[in-house]
Amino acid sequence: MDFALAIFWLFAGVSILYVIHFGLYLTGANFYDIWQQRRKGMRGVRAPGEFQPECAATATWIRRALPEVPGLVSIIIAAHNEESVIVRTLDSIAGSSYRNFEVFVADDASSDLTGRLVRDYQVRHPMMELHLVRMRHNIGKGAALNAVLRRHARGQFAMTLDADSIIGPDTITNALSYFDDPCVAGVAANVQILDETTVLGILQRFEHMIGYRSKKLYSLLNAEFVVGGVASTYRMRVLRKVDFYDTDTVTEDIGLSAKITNLGNRRFRMIYGADVVAKTEGVLSLRALAKQRYRWKYGSIQNLIKYRGMMLNPSRKYTPALTYYRMPMALLSEFTLLVSPLAWTYAVYWSLATHTPALILGAYATITAYTLLTVWMDENLTVRERGRLSVYSPTAYFLFYIMDLVQLTAAIRCILRSRGLFRRPEINTWKSPQRAGSLVVARAT
Repeated sequence: MDFALAIFWLFAGVSILYVIHFGLYLTGANFYDIWQQRRKGMRGVRAPGEFQPECAATATWIRRALPEVPGLVSIIIAAHNEESVIVRTLDSIAGSSYRNFEVFVADDASSDLTGRLVRDYQVRHPMMELHLVRMRHNIGKGAALNAVLRRHARGQFAMTLDADSIIGPDTITNALSYFDDPCVAGVAANVQILDETTVLGILQRFEHMIGYRSKKLYSLLNAEFVVGGVASTYRMRVLRKVDFYDTDTVTEDIGLSAKITNLGNRRFRMIYGADVVAKTEGVLSLRALAKQRYRWKYGSIQNLIKYRGMMLNPSRKYTPALTYYRMPMALLSEFTLLVSPLAWTYAVYWSLATHTPALILGAYATITAYTLLTVWMDENLTVRERGRLSVYSPTAYFLFYIMDLVQLTAAIRCILRSRGLFRRPEINTWKSPQRAGSLVVARAT
């Protein structure tokens, strides 16, 4: 009986924690939306953190290195066997309203038609400054990006893209607008799933929408340290300062943003740009989803361990929101995944045994309501998309059970392979997942 009571209170504690988080995310996102509206409506507006004394002290250093007017943007696409999607990505860049850019395809020893398609694109678009940089052997995504950034990129800003991602016409312009604040070192994009016609597609669409909405709160609190690789944009001077990507974790993108944040997030801010829209393909199978989330989780824990010095750190170079809230909660969330399935299972049993379904119904109503609010408040959805996703929203509660199972499996695999979390070998190979693509490639015969 004591064990059952402990499980019940464990479930209650986890539930209360998530309800508090949902409340914070919802409130913070609303304030972020208000700030965005004011920011777009006022000319010459600066981001919230610019007027902090520590930022003012840094402003001269950055402005001396970079001009006020946004300049050349180096766009780097890491590619390994991406023949089905690379042209679509290049087409999206070609349609950008911001024209002062150079594009590099870091072809990491592809064995398909990736290189040939890029060379053909160069011929067909002579006005586009497009470069193909081929690696002699598979050196890994982070190392391939470094090869371009160190030896070829000339931009004042750098944007990285996955080979299956696309950007909108205003994505680059919107990303650069955040650098009006001299303390902003990097901008995270609003990454959306391209297609949600399958169960896995709908699940990933909801997960991305809810996850990225939480970044609005972290931006307002100046507590963000996780920036993904799709359409992430950085000051080149800051990248040189940290010597670009590390290659000792499986998530080089998180590693880069954490490394920059480790310099001190009062001076080097990470901002989420809700209007910096990029789209990417979701994975196509449950097996691929499990593999992807294991890699993400393993890399996330690797970086949490690597930069554990930022956690509960009283140094004034970090904001309290980062060191006392964001970092501890990032670590705690990994542990709650291990107990959540047990707690949820007992809650269902307890509700059925005692004929009190209110607990489960309340949880269902909370998740459904939050999903609907996320859909209705998303500023980038069309009316048609908002209506379709609203119809799907009542299924989100059950879909998230699939993700919980995937995340639990990933967490267990991380524990079984815990040695690599602390002793991090250099990553020197990578393999792109299966792509749906929209390009029919005719192989040469």
